[in-house]
Amino acid sequence: MKIWTVANQKGGVGKTTTVVTLGAILALQGKKVLMLDTDPHASLTYYFGIDSEELEYGVYDVFTKSDSMNEEHWKKCVWQSPVENLSILPATMAMATLDGVLSKKPGMGLIIKKALQKFAVEYDHVLIDCPPVLGVLMVNALAACDKVLIPVQTECMALKGLERMHRTMELIQTSQSKKYDVCIIPTMYDKRTKASILAYRELIQTYGKQVWEGVIPIDTKFRNASMAQLPLPVFAKGARGVFAYQELLKSLES
Repeated sequence: MKIWTVANQKGGVGKTTTVVTLGAILALQGKKVLMLDTDPHASLTYYFGIDSEELEYGVYDVFTKSDSMNEEHWKKCVWQSPVENLSILPATMAMATLDGVLSKKPGMGLIIKKALQKFAVEYDHVLIDCPPVLGVLMVNALAACDKVLIPVQTECMALKGLERMHRTMELIQTSQSKKYDVCIIPTMYDKRTKASILAYRELIQTYGKQVWEGVIPIDTKFRNASMAQLPLPVFAKGARGVFAYQELLKSLES
């Protein structure tokens, strides 16, 4: 089982799009994929038309009932997406309270990792959509993963979010004695604009080999697929955005 956490401390950079698109490509290849929504904003959950406010079970249970969680309870938390082999562990609004409830308790940084080791062994890949703020949810998402994927919009302000994300990972790496395998993904690239070109150059100059050599282009079909509550590889498999994510996946798997 491969566990990839998709993270950035700036919103709107393509985290959820990356989780959904990579997850769908893998599922269409016949891999069993679980997507975890650890962001209280629940963008991944809402993407598939699941109402976060109405949910009875979800990621919140994994945290608050970690000691008593059993196979039956775990299965109640997991939803099947419209795509075969692609499941989701959704977010609920109550997750916003977890920092206050759990932050002072010892051993709270490994809850997701232990739950996945116990209940998710049937999956080939787990993709975690991470919240944009440092707290118990982000710490868990980073502690559980083999690889950190950082989507970065190719514009100057987004690079500031990447700086914060790097500082956060350095802090957590020290406390967990863990070195992260990082892949920075340039997103929303528009070759017609000077801003995108300059931002991409700065990414390469600053972060070197951590930056994936390709780019995810601007593609309006991502928005159309989201409105249809379908992953882009299902909604429009020939879209250039799908091709870009297929190339990214080849790089991640190599």
